[in-house]
Amino acid sequence: MSQPPQPSIAAPFLTHAEQSAALGVTTHPVTPADFAGIGALHDIVFGPGALTRTAYRIREGLPYSTPFCRLAAHGPRLMGFIRFAPILIGGQGRALMLGPLAVHPDYANQGHARRLIGEGLEAARASGIALVILVGDRPYYGRLGFVPVPTGQISMPGPVDLMRLLAYELVPGALSRFQGSITREAGPGWSR
Repeated sequence: MSQPPQPSIAAPFLTHAEQSAALGVTTHPVTPADFAGIGALHDIVFGPGALTRTAYRIREGLPYSTPFCRLAAHGPRLMGFIRFAPILIGGQGRALMLGPLAVHPDYANQGHARRLIGEGLEAARASGIALVILVGDRPYYGRLGFVPVPTGQISMPGPVDLMRLLAYELVPGALSRFQGSITREAGPGWSR
């Protein structure tokens, strides 16, 4: 018996997408031409110390752009971006690490981050990704459907506040099928 189609992940994010589109904000997949602007925006939002965090060390050497990364712009001005990096959890693939997610301070709290998250998750699910992990603010990401990873189920190769380790299931029940340490996975055809 076939299962009913899953509802669109982007549905809870549509209000923000519609609002930002009405204001002339566009989104598109990240390309190598965007890397310089993304680097500059990253420095504005996070400063130089962010690169020492465990999540950044996992992403070192991974593609700067995967098919799930997105950028928001208003005309030529970069407003925000989101990165999804391929990871293995306990040696198992079909997982991504979300982050960084950055929105320029001039455009913060206007729904642009939600739009980027929704579009990236939708693209990941359409490509067969099962699980997305992030280290982030539970009150914010919890509203978007991210849940805490059960203590001890998934670990990172460095210090991290395990209360901030969150997951989003793109396939129902996926979180229960992943356990072990997060490591890098280089995917074929992803931009570096």
